[in-house]
Amino acid sequence: MKAKIVALDKLIRIGDGCRAQGKKIVSAGGCFDILHAGHIAYLEEAAVLGDLLVIFLNSDHSVHRLKGMERPVVPQAERAAVLAGVGCVDYICLFDEQSPCECIRKVKPDIFVKGSEYQGRPIPETEVLHSYGGRVEFINMVNGCSTTNIIQKIREGYRE
Repeated sequence: MKAKIVALDKLIRIGDGCRAQGKKIVSAGGCFDILHAGHIAYLEEAAVLGDLLVIFLNSDHSVHRLKGMERPVVPQAERAAVLAGVGCVDYICLFDEQSPCECIRKVKPDIFVKGSEYQGRPIPETEVLHSYGGRVEFINMVNGCSTTNIIQKIREGYRE
């Protein structure tokens, strides 16, 4: 499983090799904190869009900036290890920025997936993808499945 967790420079070489073989690269970005059924459904749907599924995983520092200092609940090494255990995921690459735009610019996936809740809203990845011919695909999310909801349920349980 650890072989799936790679540095950006290695992922660039892997992507170049896949493209040379005519394979389609699909990528997704996210925190994937407290992996749940909604994440799995999302990743499985993303995987069927191409030949290789790459996850750009927000580092702990990136998650702090996006979600606050209480997050992530699960540290980056553990989040990466759990994702590596998901059969449809081929590679995981950590990034520190707020968005995976720089990773996308360098790896050049054919498709970048986002949850359908982002449809119709501007997303930073679009410009980078369009610069080389990539595109965004939106995937429906599983209603009620979110890390935020899980955390809320835990907090409410402790108060009762």
